[in-house]
Amino acid sequence: MSKAGQSILRGAREALAYARGDYDGDFVAHVPEEVDVRAVRARTGLSQAKFAARFGFSLVALRNWEQGRRHPDLAARAFLTVIEREPDAVQRALSNPASSPRRRARSRNRAA
Repeated sequence: MSKAGQSILRGAREALAYARGDYDGDFVAHVPEEVDVRAVRARTGLSQAKFAARFGFSLVALRNWEQGRRHPDLAARAFLTVIEREPDAVQRALSNPASSPRRRARSRNRAA
């Protein structure tokens, strides 16, 4: 995984630990109280179904957030904020490692 991907995953884990009250470091998360989920998704150009699948959200939850019936919890708002700011990095970090070019090249070298 790239350094950017590792950094994003580390940050997401820290944010989740912080949200759970398990983080005792000096990290302070600045998570917005409100996130315009529809706008975040629209910037990616993805349908609701594709956005939910790509980033691991329940399609029902995504629809509820966008229609204002429910609001994302702290961890979801933190993740949505990262998606809003760095969608490509999140996608790289969450992609299947077996499909990465570096991984495929190593597999071919071992097979030879």
